[in-house]
Amino acid sequence: MKRFSADLIYTLEGEPIENGIVVTDDNGKILAVTDEKALLDPNIERFSGVIVPGFVNSHCHLELSHLHKKIEKGTGLIPFIKNVIHQRKENDENVIEAMKKADQEMFDNGIVAVGDISNQSISANIKDNSKIMYHTFIEMIGFDSSRAEIVMQDAIAMKEMFNTSTSITPHAPYSLSKELLKNLNKYCRKGENLISIHNQENDDENFLFRYKDGPFMDFFKEMNINVDSFKAQSKNSLQTIIPFLPDNQQILFVHNTYTSLKDMYFTKRFNIKLNWCFCPNANLYIENKLPTFDFFKHNDYPITIGTDSLASNNQLCVLSEMKLLQKNIDFVSFSDILEWATINGAKFLGFEHDLGTIAKGKTPGLNLISNLKNGKLTDQSVVKKLI
Repeated sequence: MKRFSADLIYTLEGEPIENGIVVTDDNGKILAVTDEKALLDPNIERFSGVIVPGFVNSHCHLELSHLHKKIEKGTGLIPFIKNVIHQRKENDENVIEAMKKADQEMFDNGIVAVGDISNQSISANIKDNSKIMYHTFIEMIGFDSSRAEIVMQDAIAMKEMFNTSTSITPHAPYSLSKELLKNLNKYCRKGENLISIHNQENDDENFLFRYKDGPFMDFFKEMNINVDSFKAQSKNSLQTIIPFLPDNQQILFVHNTYTSLKDMYFTKRFNIKLNWCFCPNANLYIENKLPTFDFFKHNDYPITIGTDSLASNNQLCVLSEMKLLQKNIDFVSFSDILEWATINGAKFLGFEHDLGTIAKGKTPGLNLISNLKNGKLTDQSVVKKLI
């Protein structure tokens, strides 16, 4: 049995508890949370700072970990994609070793669950043996409508190679045909299938959908991708694909760097289970731009936090993302951002029965965040995993 106390305990089940105590068994299961003052009990581990639930990284690419520091910053999305395509092939042993280190890094940084994008099955064994809970999104890429059925069947076959929870997901609007989305929608009628889709990472994506023109057309030509069946839509990518997404599944829109206020209001026309995900450090790494956070004042949907990959980030650390968000969003509190980093991601991934809040019977992990100022994160804020 272990007892932890700090200046504040953010259970996210109610108001923060001042000088409270969290009691766990040796495996981290919460036995009790009390507001009794931590006075003279020698068995209590006392800390300066705040105790919070373990973090949930709702968007990551574990299998790109071997690309750490290999891709130049600030080149823009299309050059970044080209670099990933050209450099991702590597000896399996090196890829696996990089993934193991990344998995351990996330664990050490207080991450207890990850929504991970996979294009192959190489990460399956690591996830089986990890201390972190994983949900794997088997990613489909197929702009050529004639290949929609093949792409779908390949994803279904890959899904069987994972023992941890999985679902089949589209990659991004610019890499999908309507036929592939229709096939996915049909598949989703059979049962639960979480969806995580990259959304509006750069404005060329919106330009492509409005005019069937711009840098993406050059990219498709260079990659020998057939775009004959694609027609200009006279509207942004988000507005184009939403009518084709299933209304019976949780859907995560990731990045949203160029999501407009009009896009935000457009989502309200549809009865979909939408979630947003911010990966701010990756946005700066790739495009040197952050989403227009003020637009999300008008948001009615849950927000989560992701790290993206080590190809597009210096580290896999949710606290680092939280600090950047705290610095750039003036209308949210520390409690709000903490919910984005914990319970919102846990609910999206279906792990909220065990993770996301500090409550009796759960095993959420406990993190200590220190060096806050006036109740907010600072550049000096650090995280320590307690259990």
